[in-house]
Amino acid sequence: MDDTVLRDLVGDSGHIQVRIDDGIAVVAFDRPDKHNAISFEMWSALARIFPALDADPDVDIVLVTGSPGGPFSAGADIAEFRTLRSDAAGAARYGEAVEAGERAIIACSKPTIAAIEGFAIGGGTQVAVACDLRVCGTGSRFGVTPARLGIVYSLPSTERLVETVGAAWARWILLTGDLLDADAAQRIGLVHEVVADDQVADRGLELARSLAARAQLSLVGGKAMVDRVVHGLLEEDDEVRAVYEASWSSAEYAEGVAAFLDKRTPDFRAARGRP
Repeated sequence: MDDTVLRDLVGDSGHIQVRIDDGIAVVAFDRPDKHNAISFEMWSALARIFPALDADPDVDIVLVTGSPGGPFSAGADIAEFRTLRSDAAGAARYGEAVEAGERAIIACSKPTIAAIEGFAIGGGTQVAVACDLRVCGTGSRFGVTPARLGIVYSLPSTERLVETVGAAWARWILLTGDLLDADAAQRIGLVHEVVADDQVADRGLELARSLAARAQLSLVGGKAMVDRVVHGLLEEDDEVRAVYEASWSSAEYAEGVAAFLDKRTPDFRAARGRP
């Protein structure tokens, strides 16, 4: 994907940066003067960016971050609410943009990772939870705060939160509006790993590279199977069988078996035509 296409996907604001290197797409919130608060335009951009990255054969993994040094994101830009959410119609339109951005992240068939430096509040936590894997720093803080604003958290976002931390902790997070520290976030499953604050960016990239070296058919298929189980779709229907059959005839499968028999590390990247 060339730079012109990336600029078109991001839009005019320039507050989301996208770069693709060696199979890894890095999507970075870049609005440090506003603590990387996510504007209406940025939510709309996410809804364009993720389907394009999902369709790009040069992208294996998507890594979501804040600008260097953090924070990940202060959440939705509340300063816009007086204008863009000033009435019911505006609030509905704004909510649709937020939901479309979140849904685009969740719907991405490729693995997504959130590397969270500093705090992820409101929409920042919402974006992080939309990703498959989450790592953060020891100083990170999380919270979903509609109770502080008189807003009801959307049903799809609540479903994702309950899926991630369970109903009991989802109630705590939504009803109190309190912030959770990194240890609590890891304990309840909101994040998978906590590292030193100055190691978050490196760890996120390391994890992305590790996943990029795996068999991508296995990662995409595994993610799809987990999603089906979560949503109670347990029948092995034609869609599931097609996933199995695609893997059995893939170059990655052939490389995995050959590497096992040869007692060597598989080179899945080469199997799918990557240098």
